Amino acid sequence: MINVYSDIIQFKGNHYQFGYRQGELLQNSPILKHRNLQKGSRWRNFLVDIDEVRDAFQTFSPAIWEELEGLADALQMPIKDAIREFGGYYYEYGRSGCSIYTEADFLIRNYDNAPRSYEGRYVIYKPTDAGYATVGPTMQITGRTDGINEKGFAMGYNFVNRIKSDDGFVCNMIGRLLLENCASVEEAKQLLQELPHRHTFSYVLLDKNGYSVVAEVSPRNVKFREANMCTNHFEELTEENRYRTDESMERLNKISSQQSSVENPYEAYQLLNNLEKGVFSKKYDAWAGTLHTAAYLPKEMKAWIALGANRPPLIFDFQKWLNGQPFHATKIKGVLDTDEQFVNV
Repeated sequence: MINVYSDIIQFKGNHYQFGYRQGELLQNSPILKHRNLQKGSRWRNFLVDIDEVRDAFQTFSPAIWEELEGLADALQMPIKDAIREFGGYYYEYGRSGCSIYTEADFLIRNYDNAPRSYEGRYVIYKPTDAGYATVGPTMQITGRTDGINEKGFAMGYNFVNRIKSDDGFVCNMIGRLLLENCASVEEAKQLLQELPHRHTFSYVLLDKNGYSVVAEVSPRNVKFREANMCTNHFEELTEENRYRTDESMERLNKISSQQSSVENPYEAYQLLNNLEKGVFSKKYDAWAGTLHTAAYLPKEMKAWIALGANRPPLIFDFQKWLNGQPFHATKIKGVLDTDEQFVNV
């Protein structure tokens, strides 16, 4: 068992300023040093087409390109290196787990991966130049694993396959683009059909009207289905699935068989976070252990998060923060049943 934590980072300002501030924080953090050790020399030689990535951001989010420039300036690195590290366009995603359960009032999500892949950053950001205010855990610094925005739109994603990848944005940057640009599920569906996708993922979407869909997305196709639970396989685009989906099906069945007893968001949260329910995973050595359980309540405009199993969530009142009330917590603390630390330690 080890103690882990995520830093809570709050910022209001334009995207360049936000990028610069994140770069300053990274100068005093072990995150980049550990990442570079993990990736090795081959990653540093990976070819970057600056024009291709810039054009993609200019099409879908010029502001996030400015955030990348701010990061590059603060860290005194060439923009091509900033793209490689933070651009959400070049990134080989390892296989992972993840489970999501929604109803009209909530989206509950287990993020399953290896601890050494986890940055331990929980970011609350209100842009002053473009895009909606958002809250959620980060991946690759600029991306989001899940989250909610000021319009009450929430999302999370689940890995399906990394075979037959193509040029395009990776999952965490797609999550960020959805949160900053979409006020509703319908807007998110439209954006998902327009974006170039590098890998194959499910994106689970929920808005303030209680409308929820699962988007099955690959570099070749996008399909939507109405469902309130999702793990790591497609039910429509089945040709995109991995060869074995047994474990994914097992987690889905455990959610399905217990959902009738859920009467409120906290019981839904417990369904995914409590070990005895059978959805929370301790398979950390297989890149499939649950690192955080997050809950998003669009109608209440609240976000919950916990690190590890059987833990009460930290509750963040997003609406109060948007109205100017400060959030005083600086860290989310937790415990994982592993000996492997987050990359922020």
